Amino acid sequence: MKIATRILSLLALLGLFSVVAHAQTAPAPAKKKNWTAPAQKIYAQALADRILKEHPELISVTLQGNPPGAAKDVYTMFAGSFPERIGNACGPDDVDVILKGITIIDPRWRRTNDPAKKFVILTPLRDKTGENVGLLVLAYKNDGASAKSDDEFYAATMKLRLGLQPAIGSFAALFAPAK
Repeated sequence: MKIATRILSLLALLGLFSVVAHAQTAPAPAKKKNWTAPAQKIYAQALADRILKEHPELISVTLQGNPPGAAKDVYTMFAGSFPERIGNACGPDDVDVILKGITIIDPRWRRTNDPAKKFVILTPLRDKTGENVGLLVLAYKNDGASAKSDDEFYAATMKLRLGLQPAIGSFAALFAPAK
């Protein structure tokens, strides 16, 4: 009887390990969306596409904020280089930039699992009058010939943002159909 109990215990233990191993390799569930983009391409997406095309030093670009028609406390990605992420809720750092108008410089030196070495800057998105209308997130390549100092990445971001401002008539204009 003791041998049977030990065998059952061993089998249960092995069964537990196989469940844990399976759970660790299962794909992560999709993030819940808090906004749905219009069916047609919006102006903000056209701007994100243009930025990525004109700046080969970038890995990605996203535009985030509180879209028209959403509840006051809903902050989301409304345009960017990863269409499947549009409608994902903003993280706490994103919301801080949107609400406080601060810039966050994230050299990602502790992010060892990133697939590509990058340098990320989160900065307020501004319209042509200089009004903060959301969040601009830029992820730069940061390896080999692309590697720069924090100051150089910051200067490049401010130059890009300043060049983008005249193209943003207003926050509402970002959600107009792209031409």
